[in-house]
Amino acid sequence: MNLRTAQTVLAALALLFVAGCGSAPTQPEPQPDTSKSASGGDGHGAIAGVAEVAEPQLHLVAIDAEGEASMLDLLTGTESRLGHVGPPAHVSTDGRYVFAATSSGVDIVDSGVWTWDHVDHFHYYRTEPKTLGRVAGEGTATIATGMLSTAGTTGLFFPSSGEAILLDNSALSNGTISETLRLKTEPHAGILAPLGEGAVVSEPDNTGKAARLRAVDATGKELATTECPAAAGSITTRLGLVIGCADGAVIATTEGVTPVFERVPYPAGAAPATEFDGRKGRPTVAGLSTDAGVWLLNTRQRAWEWLPTSTPVLAAATVDDPDHHVVVVGADGTVQVYDASTKERIAVTEPLLAATLADSALAGKVQLTLDGQRAYVSAPAEGIVYEIDYADDARIARTLKLPTKPVHLVETGR
Repeated sequence: MNLRTAQTVLAALALLFVAGCGSAPTQPEPQPDTSKSASGGDGHGAIAGVAEVAEPQLHLVAIDAEGEASMLDLLTGTESRLGHVGPPAHVSTDGRYVFAATSSGVDIVDSGVWTWDHVDHFHYYRTEPKTLGRVAGEGTATIATGMLSTAGTTGLFFPSSGEAILLDNSALSNGTISETLRLKTEPHAGILAPLGEGAVVSEPDNTGKAARLRAVDATGKELATTECPAAAGSITTRLGLVIGCADGAVIATTEGVTPVFERVPYPAGAAPATEFDGRKGRPTVAGLSTDAGVWLLNTRQRAWEWLPTSTPVLAAATVDDPDHHVVVVGADGTVQVYDASTKERIAVTEPLLAATLADSALAGKVQLTLDGQRAYVSAPAEGIVYEIDYADDARIARTLKLPTKPVHLVETGR
């Protein structure tokens, strides 16, 4: 058993020992839906015939430019091939399903590993990976996921047609692609993101740009609206759904079945974030902007902070741990670690991505994903993934190679 496996097992066993299903959280926060009807199982995300295990089943999934997909078990080193999807423009995950967006639809792969977030503790599951099929659509879809992979919904928005589709995650867990809602809007680069039993969907202005958000219920009925000029980028945290706007962010939550929009404006003159990333479920997320720095949005405090960086940024994500780690991939190919509380850079690697950054087709494909122990940075041209121990002076813990080149990379089992 390697050190990462041993640490994970001890942590998982300790957590399960101290926090049984009946224990109460020390700091109550909005809880995911853990009802039987939502999960199709026993209220913990369990599915009949699926094994519950003692530790997170963390995997990397890589998809190459032609759509060949493969998976690497980070605990055992076992490799597996996942078959073929359409050549993706981009790839997203909710921690279980892999959504590969092409110009004509979204292909869905079930990695077969996931975590059920019970707020004060977690349950871990594993089954066989498989490809689930395709949702056809016009234009490269934006994809928005929720907190749980076996409950709730996933949002797809197709810009060329303006079609917005919610997929039933419970049905996905049974191998079926099923829509719970389909809306038709004017074609635009838009967003459909899950919220409660319904969703938040963007609407364009008369120039064809996303300018307004509508909260709708499970039938598509409008419940609330708010302005959101140039809406772009979304992420779901434990505290709510975040959607970026030109003048700040909208945080969408629910009070019972009533949607609530809260606006968090930027300081005057700020360059907006257009995408967000962070450790799954944590309340603070990183917003990628155009300047040499990163926006930090604390969804609990409804507040922005600016974190200056030593270089322009290709990718950034918050760990949101007690040491306030923020991991950044610089435009020079370095992996940088910052302390968000002091705004100081505390570690940096040597440049790692020379061949990738020299290839204009791949330079924009560098992916950063992280969990509670490690960060993973893809080097598509080099054909490898760097595992970074961000808490240990940005040490390169492993250099990983998957059966397929990591032009697109996500981490599952989270």
